[in-house]
Amino acid sequence: MEKFDATAYLEDGNNRQQHAYKLLTGHAVFEILQPYSPLLTGTIPIEIDVDGSDLDIICCWSNADEFYNLLVNHFSSYPGFSIKRVIIQNKETIIANFHIEGVEIEIFGQNIPVKQQEAYRHMIVEYWLLNDNGELFRQKIIKLKQQGMKTEPAFAKILGLEGNAYDALLSQYETYER
Repeated sequence: MEKFDATAYLEDGNNRQQHAYKLLTGHAVFEILQPYSPLLTGTIPIEIDVDGSDLDIICCWSNADEFYNLLVNHFSSYPGFSIKRVIIQNKETIIANFHIEGVEIEIFGQNIPVKQQEAYRHMIVEYWLLNDNGELFRQKIIKLKQQGMKTEPAFAKILGLEGNAYDALLSQYETYER
């Protein structure tokens, strides 16, 4: 979905989106990550964020060590910096977390094109569902999130999806794909 390909839409968005845009551009986060095709995913782009929502940035690397070193070199001086290498669904994954001006940032990288990563696919199907189901649906999702529920389980609960909420939403992606 082209709307989310660049961060420019945030500049004219709601207050949190505008704040995210200022943080990301003011600290050149996307410029630093540019070789890794960064995309902002999660709740802020689709306007279901709550107080404390973080900025989730996904990236695609071809060399894990280079990506890891770039994250350390550019972001380790930020408060709360941590970085780890883990295996998620049999894929090597690098995750860095830190804060910029009090906002948590998570950079998630795999050797998978960003639009094929689950975070992007979840966000897109959630965006479609929000657009198709209206403002009351959006408010129900936000209310569940304010009560501490994660995004995908909130969608699954309201939609009555059975089983693993993350997998259930991805199955919606295949049937919903436009």
